[in-house]
Formats: sequence, structure tokens, C-alpha cells
Amino acid sequence: MGVPVVALGISGVTDPALEALCGSVAYFPLGQISKPIAHLRAAGVSRAVMVGKVQHSSLFGGVRPDLRAIKLLAGLRDKRTDTILRAVADEFARDGIELLSSATFLAHLLVPLGALTRRRPAATERADIRLGWSAAKAVAGFDIGQTVVVRDGAVIAVEAMEGTDAAILRARDLARAHGRATPLTVVKVAKPRQDPRFDIPVLGLDSLETFAQAKVSAVAVEAGTTIIFDKDSFLRLADERKLAIVGLPAEGPEDP
Repeated sequence: MGVPVVALGISGVTDPALEALCGSVAYFPLGQISKPIAHLRAAGVSRAVMVGKVQHSSLFGGVRPDLRAIKLLAGLRDKRTDTILRAVADEFARDGIELLSSATFLAHLLVPLGALTRRRPAATERADIRLGWSAAKAVAGFDIGQTVVVRDGAVIAVEAMEGTDAAILRARDLARAHGRATPLTVVKVAKPRQDPRFDIPVLGLDSLETFAQAKVSAVAVEAGTTIIFDKDSFLRLADERKLAIVGLPAEGPEDP
């Protein structure tokens, strides 16, 4: 889009392939605030976008906070994802760097309303989607996770710090506990007070591999707030695998 990019990478997390896509990439340990901000200011950056993923569980190891980050963490009321990232965004803003929506340059990848694949959810899958939607919205409201896995009217797994893929695979293991692999329905939503500057729900080609491993047959995601990377390839493969994928409004499915 003709916008020059100065990237901040996290040591040991960011894929080095990013270096071929940006004007420059500077790496910093997870937990640093002062030096990354100084680097952006020196490069003349006034707007920033968060992309990629850092596991929330890294709070328990692998973080090397600088003095500014230590003070920030000490002043937080809790260590939920939104609480931490909102505080980081405020720190950037204090130094004149505005954090934009993560979807600023990705509008073409946002999920639209309606069926995304040729196969529509069957009646049993629609029922599981309705149940899963209510459960996922409740859990997301507490900033615990945004994904639930359902089968035959029962919530099998709820996402927490382990992330979406691990929650789906845990559901697979629970569903197979009695020796029978059964199709699962996955529901992924935005938080009721979603801050678009960070933590936007995302699917990608790696999600399809997880779905295959877990024998997922239907997926419902929130339209307008969920991004599908490599969307054309993703939907083509989903059709080949006869997955049913739908984009729903924030209030969930309307059919009784």
C-alpha cells in the first residue's frame, strides 16, 4: 500500500522472514518498553499496529521487563490480556505513538456475514453453534478466552491461556476418551468490549490443520471482527475438506 514499515520484533518469537518484508526490523526481549519506543521515535514513527501472537502464558516465564515495564505491571489491577495490552498502548501514546486497529491494513481479510463455504452447518451443528456462541461470549466477557468447542449439546473445552489450537486439541482428546472420534463444532467470537488495537480473532491455514487433527466439521466466527489470513486458500481448502464455516453477527445465530 506504499506505507514504509519499521518493525519491532520480539527476540525468539518473531519470524526472521519479516526482515524481507519491512524497511527495517529491530529485535527486543519480551517485556521491554523504553527501548522499543525510543527506536520508533528515532525512526519518526507516530502510528503503530500490533500484529502476530505472543502466548499469554509467557507471563510465567520468558519475560524480561525493563524498569518502565516493571512499574507498569506493578500498577495493574490484574494480569488479563486486555489489561496488559491496554496499559502498553497507553505507554506508547504517552510518547506520541498512536496504536491503530490491528485490521487497519487488513479490511479485505475480515469475515463477512453468512456462509463462507459451500457446505452449510447441519441442524445438529447449528444447535451446537447456538450453545457455543452463548458460552463463548460469556467466557470472552471475562477475558479468559474467545473459543469454545461443542459436541451434541455439550461444551467440551473452553479456551484459556493455552490458546485456540491447544483448546481444540484438548477437546479432541476428551471426545476420544471413550474410543470414538466424533466431529466437533468450534465457535470463536470477539470480546463484548473488543479493543480492535489488539487481540483480534484470527484464523489461518494452520487453523485448518488443527481442525483436521481434531475432526472439526463446523466453525462459526464473528463477522466484521475476525480475520482469515490467506483467505482465498483457506476457503478453498475448507471446501475441499467439506467444512462448514459461517460468519455471524455479534448477537449470534438468529435461526431457532
